[in-house]
Order: sequence, then C-alpha cells, then structure tokens
Amino acid sequence: MKTTKPLFSAIVAILLLLNTTIILAQNEAKAPKFITVTTLHWNMDMENFNLDQWKAVEKEYLDKVTMKNEHIIGASFYLHRFTADNTEIVYVQSYSSWAAIEEAANRNGELIKEAWAEDESRNAFFNKRDAYYAKEHSDEIYATISGAKVMAEEPTKNMICYVRKSHFSIPENDWWKEYDKLRVENKHIIENNEYLKAYYPSVHAWGTDRTDFVEAFFLESLGDLDKMFDRFDELIKETYPDEKVRKERGKKQGRYFTGVHSDYIYTYIAGLSK
Repeated sequence: MKTTKPLFSAIVAILLLLNTTIILAQNEAKAPKFITVTTLHWNMDMENFNLDQWKAVEKEYLDKVTMKNEHIIGASFYLHRFTADNTEIVYVQSYSSWAAIEEAANRNGELIKEAWAEDESRNAFFNKRDAYYAKEHSDEIYATISGAKVMAEEPTKNMICYVRKSHFSIPENDWWKEYDKLRVENKHIIENNEYLKAYYPSVHAWGTDRTDFVEAFFLESLGDLDKMFDRFDELIKETYPDEKVRKERGKKQGRYFTGVHSDYIYTYIAGLSK
C-alpha cells in the first residue's frame, strides 16, 4: 500500500480542505453543515451473530424512522476493514444546522412511537437491536467545509471508505483565509481523479481535539487505493511540472499542519443509508 509515499504527503497538503455521509450530486443544494460520528462496538458476547440479520434490523429502523425524519439529511454505516479496533461500527448522520441535531433527536422519538405504538412491540424491537452492540460508544461532531466531490449516484454495492485524520498547526490569526486561497486553486485535482468516486472533508466542531481535520475518500475497491495515489502524483506533476515549484508550494501549505496524521479503512454498507 502506498499511503506513506512522500509525494502523497505533498499532494495531501495541496488538497486539504477542499461529510462522511454520502451526498449525491443531485442533492448538493442540501449539502450538510454538520455531521455526527458515533463509534459503536459489536457485542462480542452475542451468540449466533448473523450480519444479514443485523442489516435487516437496521434496515427496519432506517425505513421506519431515519428515512422519515426530515431533519436528517443523510445517514450511513461503516464497518472495520483496516483500523485498530475490529469491533468498530461507525454510524454517521448529517444535518443542515446545529439546531437540526436536537430537532432530529426529538423527531426520532415521535417516529419511534408511531412505528411501534405498543410498549411491548417497541421494547422487543429495541432489545433485539441493542443486543448487537456493546454498551460503550463515543460521539464526535464535525463541521463540513467546501470542496467536496459528491457521489454521482447512489451506490448499489459496498464501497471502500479511506479516512485520513490530520491536525492543524494553527500558526497564526486569520491563517484560514490564506490557506483557503491556496487550496481552492487546486480543487480540480480532486475532481479529475477518476478513481476517487467521492470526497468529503470536515473539521472539528465538538469533540476531544479542535485541530482535527477529517477527509473521507470513497473508492470502488481496495485495489483502487494505490491507483488513486498514483493518479494524484500524475495530476500534481501536470499542474506543477517544475519540481522546485511543487516543493515550494508543498512547504508553504504544509506549515498549516503538524505533519501527524492517522489512516483508517472502512467498508461502506450499501442499502443502509439515507
């Protein structure tokens, strides 16, 4: 895997700051402002675990609640592929405003009571659903930023979601304005990479680290990850054929980051998204 290639680090420095739910091109006018990321964990003590049955349970909740909640723009599930914890299930939801997060929670309560009007049936469903998960979970809220490459059409099969978490160095006041100007000049590099089917960037809004910058890259297969990196190399060289210019630009933009990042690969689950 080529995630450590030096040139790719320069590419990322140029591309950074261009939601990790999939937003379709035709819905771009409804692009979210905030996303919530809930990291759940499988209940490892559950006997007779069946992934298809889990999907069926979550699909029922999706159809009866999430799809009917007008305050939720998008929602999707991501399963561990290459991360530090094989028990992870990441659930992402997107919203048009901060207020919509609370409004969506209240609306969920109403829709749940409509879908399972009787206490007995409601308790039975949620006991079945909760059985798949450990009690512990964590939550983060991110703010989306411009420059996403939106999915052209709704995926009909699972996809690879490569997530890169970098950290801003925040060098001085008003640093964002200058950095934003630099990155806008290169948005075509994201758009022109044919292996990259969608790209969603976001920054910290509420959580443990205000320097967080998270990028989600969607690809059709794991094999396309290396191809995407190679294509970025080509596009960078086409844009800046002079090696000295490339290095100077990379150094200029690199000052906005600590140089520390982490990588995660998840499987996006088709059929369980809004």
